[in-house]
Amino acid sequence: MLLSKSLGVNKEGNLTIGGADTVALAKSFGTPLYVFDEGLIVENMRAYKDVLDSYEGGGLACYASKAFSCKEMARLAMREGMGLDVVSGGELYTAKSVDFPLFDICYHGNNKSISELEEAVDLGVGRIIADSAEELKIINGIAARYNKKQKVFLRITPGIEAHTHEFIQTGQEDSKFGVTLSDGSAYKALGEALKYDNIEIIGLHCHIGSQIFETEPFERAAEIMIEFMAKLANELGLRLSELDLGGGFGIKYIESDKPLPYKTYMQKTVDAIKAACEKFDFPKPFLLVEPGRSIVGAAGITLYEVGAIKNIEGIRKYVSIDGGMGDNPRYIMYQADYTALLAHKPYDDADDTVTICGKCCESGDIIIKDAKIPVAKRGDILAVLSTGAYNYSMASNYNRLPRPAAVMVRDGVPRVIIKRETYSDIVRNDI
Repeated sequence: MLLSKSLGVNKEGNLTIGGADTVALAKSFGTPLYVFDEGLIVENMRAYKDVLDSYEGGGLACYASKAFSCKEMARLAMREGMGLDVVSGGELYTAKSVDFPLFDICYHGNNKSISELEEAVDLGVGRIIADSAEELKIINGIAARYNKKQKVFLRITPGIEAHTHEFIQTGQEDSKFGVTLSDGSAYKALGEALKYDNIEIIGLHCHIGSQIFETEPFERAAEIMIEFMAKLANELGLRLSELDLGGGFGIKYIESDKPLPYKTYMQKTVDAIKAACEKFDFPKPFLLVEPGRSIVGAAGITLYEVGAIKNIEGIRKYVSIDGGMGDNPRYIMYQADYTALLAHKPYDDADDTVTICGKCCESGDIIIKDAKIPVAKRGDILAVLSTGAYNYSMASNYNRLPRPAAVMVRDGVPRVIIKRETYSDIVRNDI
């Protein structure tokens, strides 16, 4: 169950990623270790860009920083002609630190601070996605103080409940994000904002959730948004030229996950936009999408060293690793599924049922419950697959554990892109 085209097996019988031997990587760089395949990341970026490049209205794929943010990812996105989706001052600072073009940045967040908004306006961020009617007013006031006219979107909750975990649904009406469409709140907010002198409302944004495998929710969102844009043009004279449909395209974590090729998701979405524009007599908008997980998720793995093994006869066998919820909190947050392999024998029969657990002082510190792996022993290198998204970005120093290093592999050659934290890093801000 290699799951991803990044993975393979070399002549020594060891698992490889991007052509690099994972056992050798663990020996050279230590564990826990995040490893990414640059080739697959670039291929995924281009899959989105290719469809948008052929779309008549034009478009921009913006890498969603929240999935995995670091300087090298911002550089890769910039090199591939992508935009960037940021949700905090820290993510914006990361982009700025590598001279990412600020006009290709979309700034999100349901509760941006005044200082974050001031910085975005001052720097010249291309699009600020307002999350409420109040925020539209705040941005207008800030832009007035800077003597600027800021381009903004309004985030809409379109009332679509995608089939995914409730913690990562965002398009339904009961959501902390955006302005509700069905009760007239979005229409009212935009009508009021037309009176503001220092913002230019150029588009709408929606994001229906994450880890979605069907195309129908994206197609439905496209139709709903185009219908609303046509209504705004006809009734308020507000002619919006851009539409941001967010991200949410799923990846393969376990064998039963069946994601479609990303070009398929995109093509069906583009086709839905074209059909809706024809139906509502509306010009094709400039289209933005914000894939994050689908770009880096399957392109990353995490390597651990096996430690203590506890077998409770007739109940459960625990295999402990030298990481855990500090470097991957997704199981303890929403029981996320993963696949694990032993790096030195990835094709051996997985006939041992174990719970892979971490070293943190929490009973819920689990990576995979009831995993099927070959019999493991202390010192083995265990690879957990599809950890490229929301692992490093959610990592913490719980129990004062240093966060792992991250390595990028290109054509079999690894390079460190994030250094391993030290104990001195952990106490650096202590007084």
